[in-house]
Amino acid sequence: MKAYNAKDIRNIAVAGHGGRGKTTLAEAMLYTAKATDRLGRTADGTTVLDFDAEEKRRKATVSTAVAPVEWNGAKINIIDTPGLFDFAGGVSEGVRAADSVLIVTAAGSGFDVGAEKALEAANARGISRMFAITRCDADNTNFYKTFAAIKEAVGGAICPVIVPYMAGDKVAAYVNLASRKAFDYSSGAKKEVDMPSDPQIDEMLDILTEAVASSDDELMEKFFEGESFTREEIIKALNTGVSDGSVIPVYACAGYTCEAVDMILDEIVYSAPSAAEKSGEGDLACDENGPLAAICFKTVADPFVGKMSFFKVVSGKITPDVPAYNSRTEESERMGKIVIVRGGKQEDATCIPAGDIGVVTKLSGVKTGDTICSQKNPVTLAGVDFPTPCLPMAVKARKKGEEDKVAAGLNRLAEEDLTISYYTNTETKEQIISGLGEQHLDVVVTKLKNKFGVEVDLTVPKVAYRETIGKKVAVQGRHKKQSGGSGQFGDVWVEFEPIPTEDFEFAERVVGGSVPKNFFPAVEKGLREAILKGPLAGYPVVGLRATLYDGSSHPVDSNEMAFKLAAKVAYKNGMPQANPKLLEPYGSLKAYMPGDNLGDIMGDVTKRRGRVLGMGPCETNPKLQELVAEVPMAEMGDFATVLRSVTAGRGWFTFEFARYEDAPAVVAQKVIEEAKANEDED
Repeated sequence: MKAYNAKDIRNIAVAGHGGRGKTTLAEAMLYTAKATDRLGRTADGTTVLDFDAEEKRRKATVSTAVAPVEWNGAKINIIDTPGLFDFAGGVSEGVRAADSVLIVTAAGSGFDVGAEKALEAANARGISRMFAITRCDADNTNFYKTFAAIKEAVGGAICPVIVPYMAGDKVAAYVNLASRKAFDYSSGAKKEVDMPSDPQIDEMLDILTEAVASSDDELMEKFFEGESFTREEIIKALNTGVSDGSVIPVYACAGYTCEAVDMILDEIVYSAPSAAEKSGEGDLACDENGPLAAICFKTVADPFVGKMSFFKVVSGKITPDVPAYNSRTEESERMGKIVIVRGGKQEDATCIPAGDIGVVTKLSGVKTGDTICSQKNPVTLAGVDFPTPCLPMAVKARKKGEEDKVAAGLNRLAEEDLTISYYTNTETKEQIISGLGEQHLDVVVTKLKNKFGVEVDLTVPKVAYRETIGKKVAVQGRHKKQSGGSGQFGDVWVEFEPIPTEDFEFAERVVGGSVPKNFFPAVEKGLREAILKGPLAGYPVVGLRATLYDGSSHPVDSNEMAFKLAAKVAYKNGMPQANPKLLEPYGSLKAYMPGDNLGDIMGDVTKRRGRVLGMGPCETNPKLQELVAEVPMAEMGDFATVLRSVTAGRGWFTFEFARYEDAPAVVAQKVIEEAKANEDED
């Protein structure tokens, strides 16, 4: 494929609700533009864009894919994004690389949550928005019902451009309202027909006229004076409005049969803003002769090619002879091989110019979100705004001894997908992975098996409880051992008492030298080792002060080890007498949801033994309500799943550790019994 100037490049993210035909429409664009010689089918696993084995198995997009097409002298980079909410990270990647978002929904659907989220993502980036209503040829569907739902939700900026003319319950033609042309695809070949006379078409023309008038002061004046617009005026105003965001066009089509897909490609070339208009950022113009600045918006660990870094070039151009200077690491590395991708296939390229999208292989130091730039003109572009992983699970290798392989695989996958977080909990000795949902983590498990050859099981993570005491006690700890020759002798009196912090404090008030000062550190060391395992369930002890106040020693047999062991005896003797208590961790929850769901989520939080602290409008999104609460961490296992289900995917939350509190008796009893059972098994 030849290199294109930024003014002839259109970067389009295809987004929307899962199962609405995004990938099918993208495949139809590829086929219509002759970028492929066969029309891929999602159901058959033959699409260019859903090329991953997991996508073929699930018959759904789980990661962002890029494929360019050439149309009417322009290059259109199609960025197909996932519609399933568990893979929302792909939408973040696609929208960061795009200059426009084509939001796909199906005729007969309402304004669904996926469309709503795609629109919000485009608005947050300040890029152009377009709607495609596909499946217009399917039985028992209604384009106009879906159009009305979109218009009601979005408002007056919605502008019908390509609409179906219905003859009974069948599409007789697709009408381009801007150019006043109609085309019949029913025979399998495109044929221009007379502009139909139909009240519904006339209504759509009125809506288009009002929408484009709002983007131009002169047209607005003509509109109020009742004057009609020329075809040229409508097309010019439409192009201007789509580019500046004041107009959101709507296109009808049928992706499965490619009906009107060529008309959509025409509109993208004519109306969607070029990379030259939109790809510049800050003081950087989208100019291939400018200093290099490119954002890595996606990373893939390919088993054959190696690491693949996907770039959107904002300024300058990526070439093999210019080193990749990373503004984050402030280091340069040799540029790898440059390729243009179409789904899972690569084509060698000599450069990636400003405004375009391409891949550089084997850049070991570059991560998703990094900027590569000119070392003489270092810049840092805005990164990729990924959703925070919210569903943690413990990962356990099915075969003993493969924990290191699991860790290596998870680290590689987390580098590829920044909506995955992975760490080892040193306290519970568990490998913990967090993702966006159950399907997301299921894909991770499958990739671990297929890419790295390790099989794992996921379980609910153990909770890191703590123990403390409820009253002051004073006890003796005595260690004496005689086995021929020099023996061991240590004798201490220690006072244990609760303190209001979660620390351990060691103090001494020994008088008269009953315990020599040189053994104080040994006593403290013994106690610090002892508190790692509490008397109830073996969890670390916190909120404890231990004061050494008396004891005795032997001039020959006393040593550091003897006093260390004596301290541990005092701990073992004293803790059961000090009213030991189990503490459970509480987290601070901030949950966001539509107002209609607030009561249900509040009830769910209460069932989890949570305390609601407050509620009110969300500062960043007035459509949502914020619920603030404190909830035991042990009760939050499936909260992400419940919140998504109740809010139809609109809700999200943050949850951070806050502090430890006394566990209720019933909870403490259960935890203690489980700990004893595990101890017996070991």
